[in-house]
Amino acid sequence: MATTSTRTQPKIGGTKVLRRRELTPDHWLMWLEKPEGYSYKPGQYCTIGLEGIERAYSISSAPHEDAIELFVELVPYEEGGHLTPLLYELKPGDTVSIRPRAKGIFTFKPEFKNQLLVATVTGVVPYMSYIRDYLKSLHSGHHFYVLEGASYHDEFGYDDELKRYAAEYPDVVTFIPTVSRPDEPRNSGWEGETGRVNAVVEKYIEKFGLKPEDTLVYACGHPGMIEDVKAQVTAKGFAFEEERFWK
Repeated sequence: MATTSTRTQPKIGGTKVLRRRELTPDHWLMWLEKPEGYSYKPGQYCTIGLEGIERAYSISSAPHEDAIELFVELVPYEEGGHLTPLLYELKPGDTVSIRPRAKGIFTFKPEFKNQLLVATVTGVVPYMSYIRDYLKSLHSGHHFYVLEGASYHDEFGYDDELKRYAAEYPDVVTFIPTVSRPDEPRNSGWEGETGRVNAVVEKYIEKFGLKPEDTLVYACGHPGMIEDVKAQVTAKGFAFEEERFWK
């Protein structure tokens, strides 16, 4: 078994929970204190832990922001969750471990004018970092088309923010949320798109007039969604990037 010497082992630091906001009984936003010197690219992930259990979480905040923002979904112990039940109990002032460097290659690729960003629930996280950084940096020449799916409308952690961007920067951001269970009482009053997000991808590729030569398709979230989107878009010649979320 390969080992790493103590001398070369990256030091695991600790950081405090600054605040949290509940969205549903199973979803919440959490802000962590950014350790001194901590840096990352939009779309990368941090590795945090409690009681010796570590997991990677994509960062929704942009690098210029003062805190590390995460969007977390509770996975119960009986369904294979190990860290999220512990994170769920945390309060402001509590501490988690954090690896000293962010990692990941699911980052914004500026070579493509059009960015089709497909997500399920927390899979929207890296896209928020892309867009926040892009708008802060006053870049131009790209358009972000965000397609986000969820079972219920209250699982969209950033819908208000994305709607605001779409209204203020219509040439940069387009946001289409879709719910897969529109007839359930919890979605009462929903007037937006319906169906699983992977089932509406081709519809919106056509509606937006997207072409393989200037469009990159990203998919982040549920593995089944990613496989379906990948099969659809690569068959049409689109370049494709993916990031899978596991328990």
